[in-house]
Amino acid sequence: MATPPAHPDPALGTVGPRVRALREERGMSLSTLARLAGVGKATLSGLENGTRNPTLETLYAVTAQLGVPLTAVLSGPAETPTVRGAAVGATLLEVFSDTDATYELYRMRVSPGPAQLSPAHQSGVTEHVTVFSGVLRAGPVDAPLTAGPGGYLRWTSDVPHSYAADGDEQVRASLLLRYPRR
Repeated sequence: MATPPAHPDPALGTVGPRVRALREERGMSLSTLARLAGVGKATLSGLENGTRNPTLETLYAVTAQLGVPLTAVLSGPAETPTVRGAAVGATLLEVFSDTDATYELYRMRVSPGPAQLSPAHQSGVTEHVTVFSGVLRAGPVDAPLTAGPGGYLRWTSDVPHSYAADGDEQVRASLLLRYPRR
């Protein structure tokens, strides 16, 4: 279920209309997208109508089912939108493309406490994390990886994956997502 972040980000104001437009372009009903993404129909309706601020988990679940990168529903990078989940806060820094893929670069913070579960992205998506401070445990749910300051993690994220601060220190890192072109 989508819950409002502690401090709503005004840059997220266009997310709902973009989700609706992408859903309609694909001829998908609200009920179908909600079912495929594993979110409540009321949650998805609230997101599309702008009455709910989505969590990072909800946005990833929805965009994966729409077959688009997260930035397809976020405002432009100049507005640096920040999305928040159960443990992760991610601020979009840049979106860039080449002939084979689209890339999203984020500044990421992972708070100590429970892990954040992220749904599978579309096939072939990879995540690349460089840790600057703290110790991060992240990657596929069934085979998480761990890295400390200066460490690097990479995994194919077309499976459920998680992020957790290992210890009491907040993790500061960069996250690069690579979405292959279809």
